[in-house]
Parts: sequence; C-alpha cells; structure tokens
Amino acid sequence: MEKGCGIEKVYASPTISDKVVTRRSADTRREFGRENVVTKLGSGRSGHLLAVIALASAAPLLQGSAGPLSNLDVRLLAAHNRERETAGLPPLGWDRALASDAARWGDYLAAVGALEHEEDDPGDPDPQGENLWLGTKGHFTAEDMVGMWIEEKAHFVPGAFPDNSRTGDYEDVGHYTQLMWRDTRRVGCAVSRGNDYDVLVCRYRQAGNVLGEQPF
Repeated sequence: MEKGCGIEKVYASPTISDKVVTRRSADTRREFGRENVVTKLGSGRSGHLLAVIALASAAPLLQGSAGPLSNLDVRLLAAHNRERETAGLPPLGWDRALASDAARWGDYLAAVGALEHEEDDPGDPDPQGENLWLGTKGHFTAEDMVGMWIEEKAHFVPGAFPDNSRTGDYEDVGHYTQLMWRDTRRVGCAVSRGNDYDVLVCRYRQAGNVLGEQPF
C-alpha cells in the first residue's frame, strides 16, 4: 500500500497477475505455484496520482466477437496492443466470453475489497490467463491500470520463463509477460467498482507465463 498526495493507492503484486503453468503434454497444462495476493510495496509510482488525465470520450468503434465494444473496452484493448506493437507482436482480439468471466470475478473481488485468483476448473486443459489490479476508486484511467503492468518492462530480460527478471524474481515481470505473451491471441477485461476500490480483471487465452517457454 502506498500513499501519495494524501490519496491512498493499492495495486496488485505480479504474484497474482499470472497463472504460471507448465506443459505436461502438447495440449494439457496445469497451474503451478499460484499465491495469494500481497500488497506491492515500493517507490516511484506515486506520480500516477498526479498524472491522471481525463481523456476524450470519443474512440474508434471496434468490433468484438459480437457487436461493437464500449469505450472502456476499446481503451483497455488499445493499451494492450500499443505495447505489443512495440515488440512486433500481433494484436490481441477482444473476447466477450473472457470479458464476461472477468466481470463476474471482478464484481466479487470489488465486493470483498481484496484480490485473489479464481480457482481453475481442474478439467480444463487450457485455463485462462489472468491479470489483476486494484486501486483507489475513481483515481485511475484504463490506461493507468494497464500502464502499471507495462511498467514492469523495466525489469524484463529475454529468456525462458520464469528467468525473465533483472531482479531474479519473476514476480517483478509477471503482469508484463502475460500481456506480451506471443501465443496469447484473445483478451477480455472488466472494471468493477467497490466501496473504496476499483478492480480490473483481464483474462487471456491462451494463458501466458508457461514454464520453459519464451514470452516473445
């Protein structure tokens, strides 16, 4: 938990951003090493509290799997794809089913005011990837939320996951690697609002952060 300019800010640790998995066969995965949420402590991020800028509501009309996307959906998707473009990665497409799953789980997290992963279906051979974020209600734009995951790029080094952090700790890059994962093609996100916090949940298919694979 950080405080800056009299406004409290809380955001997720990379520990909760990803579902670290390892392949057992060509089409079967299992979750590895999920941990409960912790509050990320550190410095250098309180500037976001001073840099929240109201963006124009106009946005290009994009199509999801069925029908046009909302302005918020467009902005969350664009924030992902702008960063992927910098590495020459293909853009993600919006998936309404993933967004629906994200909204359902996000509403629960907003109600309890905490972050945790939803348990996977043990019978699902390809579970969804997940990034989570939680912050002071009303103080962050969609771009701020996704941008905090992208900031982890400062610690990223190429290599087989999980050996991708200059700090030696994959938790410092886990949101970023999922966002940039080369084999991920679809994303769906939702922002839920609780009494004190906004919660962003993004779900990805296929899941990134696979042990032994190159992120991109």
